[in-house]
Amino acid sequence: MCWHCNHPELTYDDYLDTVILPLVHQNGWAVQGVSGRHPYAYTVGLTDCGVPELVITGMDDGAAATVLNAIAGRVLREDLHVGARVDLSGLALEVLAVEHPDLHLLTATALYGDEVRGLQLVWPDDRGRYPWQIGYRSRRGGQPLLGRPVRGGRS
Repeated sequence: MCWHCNHPELTYDDYLDTVILPLVHQNGWAVQGVSGRHPYAYTVGLTDCGVPELVITGMDDGAAATVLNAIAGRVLREDLHVGARVDLSGLALEVLAVEHPDLHLLTATALYGDEVRGLQLVWPDDRGRYPWQIGYRSRRGGQPLLGRPVRGGRS
């Protein structure tokens, strides 16, 4: 069950103060999962370091947190730009700009306002194809894109 469901007497600000901010202060960022028909997860706290928050869609919470934590650690040490391909243990992630962070990165936006920028990490199907490529095999729930691939994505 979600934190809000378990603590109906508390506010969203309480959630930020007791859950998110302590994680950001301890680790440099937190990972916020969003369940539902199209699940996704994103970082909160990278904005403090002057870099975009990261988001991944269509992946279960555990796998999403693993990917986001690994790439967040990297993005603090090296530049991550739109259109880049990032290898994570054989998983080739392509980077897209999130067009409307205010619609998807709600916890980050609650903390940082309009300064939040986002980068989506897009992962391929089991044949190495991305959602914008012909023959891509979507899994249940799909992998919604929150931005546009650079030049239609790579081949």
